[in-house]
Amino acid sequence: MENYNLEKIIAVRTAKTIYRDKDKVIKLMGNEYPASDVLSEALNLAAVGETALKVPQLAEVTHINGKWAIVWEYVEGITLAELMDQNKDREDVYLERFVDIQLEMHRYSATRLPLLSEKMHRKILASGLDATTRYELRTRLESMPKHTKLCHGDFNPSNIIITGKDEAYIIDWSHAAQGNASADAAQTYLLFWLTGNIKRADKYLSLFCKKSDTAKQYVEKWLSIAAASQLSKARPEEREFLLYWANVVDYE
Repeated sequence: MENYNLEKIIAVRTAKTIYRDKDKVIKLMGNEYPASDVLSEALNLAAVGETALKVPQLAEVTHINGKWAIVWEYVEGITLAELMDQNKDREDVYLERFVDIQLEMHRYSATRLPLLSEKMHRKILASGLDATTRYELRTRLESMPKHTKLCHGDFNPSNIIITGKDEAYIIDWSHAAQGNASADAAQTYLLFWLTGNIKRADKYLSLFCKKSDTAKQYVEKWLSIAAASQLSKARPEEREFLLYWANVVDYE
């Protein structure tokens, strides 16, 4: 185990803090973080790292100051979200690249990852929705086609780093699973909505459906399931929005 310098903070999240020390990123978990969740997240990164995708490579899982920590390589660059915000006139170009990266990811499988449908079933049970709504959502989920494509679970432009060599690295694999690509797209669509950028959300969905030759109505069938799946860990300000989508049954 190396001795890491924890002076440079990259980000602070609920129950975790992320640091950079030279060529390493250290994700230090809070005391309440269960070991099973830490090891599961590390396994996700290791499994995805075995594909040909450009992702940070896992370095180690360790204890620092009595807390669990996951360490991986630092990738120098700028996020696609920052590029979009800094170059408004090129937003459509960046959004198209964003979809291309997601579609490339969906071409892979990682059999060591959990099944997305099983994760969604558990999250719907913990959503706090009433029994009738939970039953309808789980019935819908059970009826959807079962795939084993590599799904990120939190695929948004802030999780894409563009390096100085114009290489795209996908980061933050803590929610990764194997499942239906359209479910992953539905989650991304909701993430754009949660940032308040509805226009970008609609552009994204149209691009994804066009490039993947997927009917928009099919992705929309996943929206209520994806929204309900996010309710259990949603911030208070997100709940009203997610409840709206989770309770929608029919789409135009």
